[in-house]
Amino acid sequence: MNKPVCTVTQLNQYIKTLLDQDRALSGVLVRGELSNYKMYPSGHHYFTLKDEGGSLRCVMFKRETVRLRFRPENGMQVLALGRVTVFPRDGQYQLYCEELTPDGVGDLHVAFEQLKERLFKEGLFDALHKKPVPTCPGTVALITSGAGAAVRDMIRILGARWPLAKVKVMPVRVQGAEAPPELAGALRYANRWKVADLLIIGRGGGSMEDLWAFNDERVARAIYESEIPVISAVGHEPDVTISDFVADLRAATPSNGAELAVPDQNEVYAALRQREARLVQRMSHQLRQARTALDRCRNSRVLQDPAASIQDRRLLLDYQHKRLTAVLAKALSGDRERFARLSASLDALSPLKVLGRGYSMVRDEQGRVLTSVEQAEIGSSVTLRLADGELDCEVQTQRRLSGMTAGESDLP
Repeated sequence: MNKPVCTVTQLNQYIKTLLDQDRALSGVLVRGELSNYKMYPSGHHYFTLKDEGGSLRCVMFKRETVRLRFRPENGMQVLALGRVTVFPRDGQYQLYCEELTPDGVGDLHVAFEQLKERLFKEGLFDALHKKPVPTCPGTVALITSGAGAAVRDMIRILGARWPLAKVKVMPVRVQGAEAPPELAGALRYANRWKVADLLIIGRGGGSMEDLWAFNDERVARAIYESEIPVISAVGHEPDVTISDFVADLRAATPSNGAELAVPDQNEVYAALRQREARLVQRMSHQLRQARTALDRCRNSRVLQDPAASIQDRRLLLDYQHKRLTAVLAKALSGDRERFARLSASLDALSPLKVLGRGYSMVRDEQGRVLTSVEQAEIGSSVTLRLADGELDCEVQTQRRLSGMTAGESDLP
């Protein structure tokens, strides 16, 4: 075999040279599904593109990944632009990706939906977190471009609707890579120094790329952390940004944001006139009622004839005296009858009545009532209580009646 011998490295390098010289492979656009997507600390991204018939290894270096506006995920259909070559060390060809975009939709749209879903899950859109917008703010701060038409429209509308409000302009960039940090910084500055009662953040209309600063996560979190209520007024009415979801109130346009920020002085004047009319009407009604009451008092009998009221009170006093006397007399008569009945009952039960019929009560020297002959000894002294007095006696004999015990009596 007379063919020349080459090393593996030489062969890989030869194949790499062939692939690098093929112009068709230097800017190839490949459609496929992302698989095994990995982001390394170095900033390089490694992944595989696959379809139903095969797979292709890919690498995207850090200088290209920093331009990504969305987060690639496994299973996502994408279009990858790059060059195909061989990495000599392992001899496998792969796609060195320079641009990566979602297939069918723009990368900005995908980035918007991804950030929207993530912030929604974190609760940044929760209505419970939104602060009420003051009805009549004393100071309104505009965080927008200082040279755009939007700021002039907002200043004009705020001055026409509510001249009492003080307007402060915090000029920032609203487009480009420098815009998000300036917007977030202005929001934090306004909160740190309490520069206003209400903040309006926004800009005029434009493409999705023009409005992208208001879809930045840094701006969204600065709005969420703001202690001062924030109105988001970005673009035209159909335009929707992440700032609109996070802000306390969303306005369709910057002009609409100014209208929502302050009341209309003409409407306030009209409301005050209506309240004035209602107040005058109510006061007139109360005055008429007061005049009617005054006329009624002036024509009353008390004022026409003051003595008549006294006479009426005297008649009422006499009437009440008669009623009270009759009630007391009736009550006294009843009490007398009840007293007589009780006296008769008590008199019937009195021992004196018994003594009045010829009976007597015997007590010994100690004053104890004797009920049996055995309680009195021969020669002892006893006292007999009669109806009209007492007799002191001496016991000479004792006689017990036959068939009787102590406590019984043969008296009728």
